[in-house]
Amino acid sequence: MIQVSGRPFPLPASWDLNETEKMIFQSLQDAPGLYSYPSGRGLYFEIKFRKNIIDSAREMKASEAIFSSFLRSRCNDQYWEKTNAGGFLLKANVNPADAILDIYQNGALYAFECATACVIVLYHATIKSMGKTFFNTYFQNLYLYSWHTDDDLKIHTFYGDHFLPGDIIYFNNPDFSPTTPWFRGVNAVVLGNDQFFGHGFVIKNADEMIETLNRKRKPDSDKSAYLTNLVTRPVFSQLGNSSTLQSGRYTQPVIHHNKNSLCRAHYLIYLRQYLNQ
Repeated sequence: MIQVSGRPFPLPASWDLNETEKMIFQSLQDAPGLYSYPSGRGLYFEIKFRKNIIDSAREMKASEAIFSSFLRSRCNDQYWEKTNAGGFLLKANVNPADAILDIYQNGALYAFECATACVIVLYHATIKSMGKTFFNTYFQNLYLYSWHTDDDLKIHTFYGDHFLPGDIIYFNNPDFSPTTPWFRGVNAVVLGNDQFFGHGFVIKNADEMIETLNRKRKPDSDKSAYLTNLVTRPVFSQLGNSSTLQSGRYTQPVIHHNKNSLCRAHYLIYLRQYLNQ
């Protein structure tokens, strides 16, 4: 349910939302949890940002970028340097926004796994939402590897009882075949209407995602893949407030785990283990 300034909030006719944005608004309104905003401006910003996440996911699907393991990843060396771990390090004197946009414009030069794809989608949606100047100011020194992100990409991962269009969810495959470990699961963007984009899986409904993963299990496995209740989404209130951002800052180390298609919860476990050493 939506509340603005502590009160129920019907859709203002003056907002003139498109169909995707109306779907997002209604999903927030129908959600079992409370979505509270100090003003309509914050709600409007979130709706637009979620719509841009969905558009960025669809545009990645339309690009020629393909799925690959870290070992076989590739990038356009005009903008990025591929590291030994299979990540992409932004080159000096390159605008971060141009480098992210190049992934969409020259997708045939790129190959990466699905966690990295989700981070790219979120960066691309940030450019759509905030503009290139904003992105170039606050997202310097980019390094694309799994769920490693710039501090200013404020994202939150939690176990919830529902998800919304523009969220990122995870399909887990507990009995994945050791010969194809990248099918351990898939990080997928929620497009709405039971449609999900997973890099390498294109756009499928939940049953089709599970069916695809089940074909990549150990022989004679009786454990089906399944949709988890893990949800990852931007902290929209902070992304929309530049006073909380710091230019190009990374305070967390990169965790080079070499496990393709890892969910963010597991990445955070590895991060905490490293920090607690």
